Amino acid sequence: MPSALPEGDPVPSDGALPEPAIAGLGNRPFGFYVHVPFCTVRCGYCDFNTYTADELGRGVSRATYVDHAIAEVRLAREVLGGRDLPVQTVFLGGGTPTLLPAADLGRLLGAIDDAFGLAPGAEVTTEANPDSVDPAYLDALRSAGYNRLSLGMQSAVPHVLTTLDRTHDPARVPGVVEAARAAGFDQLSLDLIYGTPGESAADWVTSVEAALACAPDHVSAYSLIVEEGTALARRVKRGELPMPDDDDLADKYVAVDDLLRAAGLDWYEVSNWSRDGAARCRHNLAYWRGDDWWGIGPGAHSHVGGVRWWNVKHPAAYGDRLAAGVSPAHAREVLDEETRRV
Repeated sequence: MPSALPEGDPVPSDGALPEPAIAGLGNRPFGFYVHVPFCTVRCGYCDFNTYTADELGRGVSRATYVDHAIAEVRLAREVLGGRDLPVQTVFLGGGTPTLLPAADLGRLLGAIDDAFGLAPGAEVTTEANPDSVDPAYLDALRSAGYNRLSLGMQSAVPHVLTTLDRTHDPARVPGVVEAARAAGFDQLSLDLIYGTPGESAADWVTSVEAALACAPDHVSAYSLIVEEGTALARRVKRGELPMPDDDDLADKYVAVDDLLRAAGLDWYEVSNWSRDGAARCRHNLAYWRGDDWWGIGPGAHSHVGGVRWWNVKHPAAYGDRLAAGVSPAHAREVLDEETRRV
């Protein structure tokens, strides 16, 4: 099961924020994160708040999810005082956002634009799996206003993908990248994972070189973490797979940095490289800077003016609260200056 939500202070049923948090609105960039908690299969290493069709239970449907998310967008407008706050960044993560119809993702972005207004040149990203999109889908996303695609490549080596429980064919990745370029996406990012049990140094170099062959604007490379409660953790505990080795992880981090820098992508944040400043993920940088963002969806976290809150985890509880006109927030905390700095 996904990790538990942290404890915190109660949230008013209408989601109202303390006045000091509201007072600085507009002085910092504002964005939206949208969590889409659906996956076709659960990857063994994943600790995110995601659900397969079998895990959702009765009364929960992908077909109604965007309607619930749009209801939270409208709630955000009310909580933030009905202000026009030009949205600088929108990021759809998951889960697999592209399991939803492209028209639904377009409706969601349109609702954010209607409620707050997208700033000129706003960065609008969605994550996608290589087997969850095709040229027609990508054309529809681009027409709806999405301009950045973050593709979950993870590895180019079949046995590594198998260990991770990833189901896509790595040979699909170049074609999806080509289709995204043809659709007119401004930025293309590839996600990689290193340190999978059984992944050799040569396997890792193969994956990085395969990613570079796609000429991405941006690469994210994450070290595999064995999270408690996951299928991967259980396999490690049973001795079926070895725990990732810290020295191996460090060597692979150095290797990816060397390879990406040699190809003209510069490191700018712990796990991220970009071909230039314009290709850096502005949404993720907003997290590091402590800007304001509203997290839409079950388990999503938000931050406005030093107040951080998080929504209930299950899609059924999330939808029920919004249908009742109640904030889906589970709890919150007010951050002091030292905590924010750290």
